Amino acid sequence: MTGSKHVLEVGRYRVLLDCGLFQGRRAESERRNRNLPFDPSTIDAVLLSHAHVDHCGSLPTLVKGGFRGTILCTGATADLADILLRDSAYVQKQDLEYLNRRRRKRGELALEPVYTEDDVDRTVTMFERVAYGERVSVVPGVSAVFRDAGHILGSATIQVNARERGASRTVLFTGDLGRSGMPILRDPVTVREADVLVTESTYGARTHEPIDRIKNELAGFIRASVRRHGKVIVPSFAVGRTQRIVYELHGLMTDGSIPEVPVFVDSPLAVRATKIFREHAECYDEEMRELLRRGDDPLGFSRVTYIQDVSESKKLNRLPGPAIIISASGMCEAGRVLHHLKNNITKRRNAVMIVGYQAEHTLGRRIANGEKRIRIFGQKYPMRARVAVFDEFSAHADRDELLAFAEAIKRAPRRTIMVHGSEEAALSLGRLFTERGFANVVVPLDGEVIALD
Repeated sequence: MTGSKHVLEVGRYRVLLDCGLFQGRRAESERRNRNLPFDPSTIDAVLLSHAHVDHCGSLPTLVKGGFRGTILCTGATADLADILLRDSAYVQKQDLEYLNRRRRKRGELALEPVYTEDDVDRTVTMFERVAYGERVSVVPGVSAVFRDAGHILGSATIQVNARERGASRTVLFTGDLGRSGMPILRDPVTVREADVLVTESTYGARTHEPIDRIKNELAGFIRASVRRHGKVIVPSFAVGRTQRIVYELHGLMTDGSIPEVPVFVDSPLAVRATKIFREHAECYDEEMRELLRRGDDPLGFSRVTYIQDVSESKKLNRLPGPAIIISASGMCEAGRVLHHLKNNITKRRNAVMIVGYQAEHTLGRRIANGEKRIRIFGQKYPMRARVAVFDEFSAHADRDELLAFAEAIKRAPRRTIMVHGSEEAALSLGRLFTERGFANVVVPLDGEVIALD
């Protein structure tokens, strides 16, 4: 499931691996995100794998609840988390203003945000930047090494070494593991040692199609939309996914696979995130470095208009097609994409392109599942726009890639724990690992305590 949070207890110390927002049904999300499943004041340090909000988005709640330790992460993660957390606080405020106007009309009490920008201000002062490959002390008896996970800019797998009562064990936490051979970022770094493996399982029940085949399908989908003079709405995470889609559109237009059409990135967060991408070239793969050496700029090419101002965003509603509008959030749970969906899904000439994982009970999942009527801001709208799902643009490793990463460990882990995926995906991946000889494979229940001995 989303909302990654894992407490590692070593002696009297408690280290938290990630602290993410839960994304799902609104009522459940509200409850889970306001009430952390542990006392924040008992956490001594946080190891943050990357900056997606389902991994970092509850850090201000942790700080608000009494956490006073250090948050260790890579420099790129610290920069991205700063803007993502501020955006999360802002989106909460804006969405609640809209919803509370409707609540007041119904005589209902107004809702308060889970956290504010003041809470974010306190949180970012606790970031401690860590270089890839550097061993750092976390708490007495616990050290960690961050290695490139290839998922988003600055993402890391975290190898934790813990000593207790004279014994030492190594816990390897994948965070979100990326894929090999993808553009912009380097491939995930292989890790050779782990006594305990804590692995994500987002795509544990499936494999990705070859990316070249998906590019052809993407190009065909966009060409069909252009012929209809429609708009293509692309709900997208502002960090990682937006930059990847812009990169792919740049390539498709350059080689003539799709017509030259206006492309809009309507997300102030994506604009700021793209700036941070440009500042962290140390994370790029050789192909991206070569493009930059040649003077190309696939993240800000002349065909793309980056929009920050609300009035400019609203003008897109009156824009005649064809056009491509990329907007956050990626799971359609908040942000400007909700307004674009509301204004476009009732028209048959338009289209919605889902380009990544959609958690259960999110609006994005309902759209991907083909529901004919969807609720936005409390009102139902008929879904007449065409919908296409391109999971292959996900930055998550699939079943085979997760298995290959685990099998690269020199001695099989004594215990493997499947986390951060649907129950179906985690159980499926767990069965595969067991079949391949991994011992003590566990799919924990929410809140379950597991001994690592």
